[in-house]
Amino acid sequence: MEEKSERISTQELWARLFKSASVGDYLDKMTDECEMPAFSEYITFLCQERHEKPESIIKRSDLDSSFGHRLFSGMRNPSRDTVLQLAFGFEMDTDETQQLLKIAGVTALHPRVKRDAVIAYCLHNRKSVMEVQRLLFDNNLPLMGGKRNEKG
Repeated sequence: MEEKSERISTQELWARLFKSASVGDYLDKMTDECEMPAFSEYITFLCQERHEKPESIIKRSDLDSSFGHRLFSGMRNPSRDTVLQLAFGFEMDTDETQQLLKIAGVTALHPRVKRDAVIAYCLHNRKSVMEVQRLLFDNNLPLMGGKRNEKG
């Protein structure tokens, strides 16, 4: 996967779309900009770019090793929570996480959603997966990864 030297902003893409004579014209001209990499390709690229091994990311993500490797190989598709756990494993900031969520085809974080606000706060403040789980638990919110919150 190659990194584009000059990335067109989303705002500029909207402008070009709405100025196009037809949607077909836009799609013909903007083919490269409209392609999203496969999630497995993207996370593999991120490992290479950051000189990290998938095992390290999987461990910091608090994911089962075999499940994590199936994500990297493309044999499994991630849930939104799994993408969020990987964001913590990659030690991403909120912007990088929003991009990862978009590539995975799942909903972005939103500050009006309490659980998302806690997760975004933890990303911004470089917390670990275990720290975010603790804050979710303390605020009586669902934990990441389908883990039940037994707090009364």
